[in-house]
Amino acid sequence: MNKVRIGIIGIGGMGTGHCKRIVDGVVANMELTAVADIRPERLEFAKKNFSGVATFDDGIKLLDSGLVDAVIIATPHYGHPIYAQEAFKRGIHVMCEKPAGVYTKEVRKMNEAAQESGVVFGMMFNQRTNHIYRKMKEIVDSGELGAIKRVNWIITTWYRTQNYYNSGDWRATWSGEGGGVLLNQCPHNLDLLQWICGMPSKVTAFCHEGKWHDIEVEDDVTAYLEFPNGATGVFVTTTADLPGTNRFEITLEKGKIICEIDHTEPGKQSGISVYKLDVNERDYCYQSKETFKQPNGEWLKVETDGKNPQHNGVCRAFADKILHGTPMVAEGQEGINGLMLSNAMHLSSWLGKTVSLPIDEDLFLAELNKKIENSTFTKKSTGVTLDLEGSY
Repeated sequence: MNKVRIGIIGIGGMGTGHCKRIVDGVVANMELTAVADIRPERLEFAKKNFSGVATFDDGIKLLDSGLVDAVIIATPHYGHPIYAQEAFKRGIHVMCEKPAGVYTKEVRKMNEAAQESGVVFGMMFNQRTNHIYRKMKEIVDSGELGAIKRVNWIITTWYRTQNYYNSGDWRATWSGEGGGVLLNQCPHNLDLLQWICGMPSKVTAFCHEGKWHDIEVEDDVTAYLEFPNGATGVFVTTTADLPGTNRFEITLEKGKIICEIDHTEPGKQSGISVYKLDVNERDYCYQSKETFKQPNGEWLKVETDGKNPQHNGVCRAFADKILHGTPMVAEGQEGINGLMLSNAMHLSSWLGKTVSLPIDEDLFLAELNKKIENSTFTKKSTGVTLDLEGSY
């Protein structure tokens, strides 16, 4: 076998994008053989645009068809762990779109099922392929700049209009999507934060629901993070700022890493800057005889490989893992980490207090179900049915 037969469950915007790149041959080690969606209009689209590809009105029918070696799951969020577990039962490999799910209790079950099945399981964390973020992780992991002291990420380039939220009745609802900016726009950022900096141990967050839009979920978040080594951090995001900011700073004992990406001014420099001190600040603080004088340092020239293959790179690596056993961009079990962060932020805001990680998963689910009880969405578009005990 030199190609992996791929089925895609959910052919909305993201799923359709995956279909096109495979059909166009961009991911050479994959062959699109089947798609599934509960919406007749999407299946008609697939029949017209993806010749020779089987179509199914239900994801389970696709899994039972015998036409696929692996699937990409691109349904609304609640469906991710459900279809993944059904695939594992059938020995089918899984690439899951972000987020891994809505709540960690269900994702933990998914991870356990993946482990027991022995199939290949990946997460679509395509931002890990970005040469800038890979370089940041490389510098932090090297220890060259010492331990992390402070993390700040302002990520407000997620602007959305009310029309965006009106485009689907499942969007921005607790029962349809399970959250707002944290669960829809920020899974990549939360994954990168923990991938590069490690997991916080405590979170205090303020999640404002429907502050800037007519929606029931959060569209404005400020979170304070505490890490096991005493480092602190702030994470700020919204879908309402114009112009937005994407600035990720990591202050360490011997310097600072700054990543700033500006999408509003094409001619403005975007990328990574690194400042390295001549000494470790922690040593200098207590050994220096000076009152105000700061130690010397310099801005370093930072070189990267410039590669940023995004979804194509993740898909190629996933297929190569199946075919040849080579490493993936992100193992599926890692998806629980960023979700744990967003769950912690929600729970902290709902309870009005600091929460420790790992969170109390039963308490989170109980609080989420309170939100679901009052949700405006009727659950008619997810393809699965959520009850208030959190099962399908």
